[in-house]
Amino acid sequence: MRLQILVAGLLMAAATPAFAADPVEGVWLTESGSGKVMIAPCPGQPNRMCGRLTWLKNAAEQTSQDTHNPDAALKTRSILGMPMLWNFKQASPGKWTGGKIYDPNSGKTYDSKISFAANGALKVEGCILVVCQAQAWRRG
Repeated sequence: MRLQILVAGLLMAAATPAFAADPVEGVWLTESGSGKVMIAPCPGQPNRMCGRLTWLKNAAEQTSQDTHNPDAALKTRSILGMPMLWNFKQASPGKWTGGKIYDPNSGKTYDSKISFAANGALKVEGCILVVCQAQAWRRG
């Protein structure tokens, strides 16, 4: 009987990878090294991925505001802590599409996709129509 319980417990443990974190989750250092973005499930939407700017290399920018934002109501928000990635839907483990990425340096928002690469980097793509530009972010 104890053996059956042990086997059942092991089988249940083996069946739980669906609850494991996706490899895109975590803190990522941007390609330029100027900021870190925390990627995690979106608040209130556990089946979507979002990302917030959590660190800036330049201490003077720690209190910077989102002055390039085209929305006048958002121009005074702090860059630190602001959402940069949102609404990504999982295409497969480690690959998320259909999201948006915001560039605080230009105030522009782009269609985006993110994917975990075999070398451990995060491929982050921003797209306009069918033209995409990619960056490789590293674990931060």
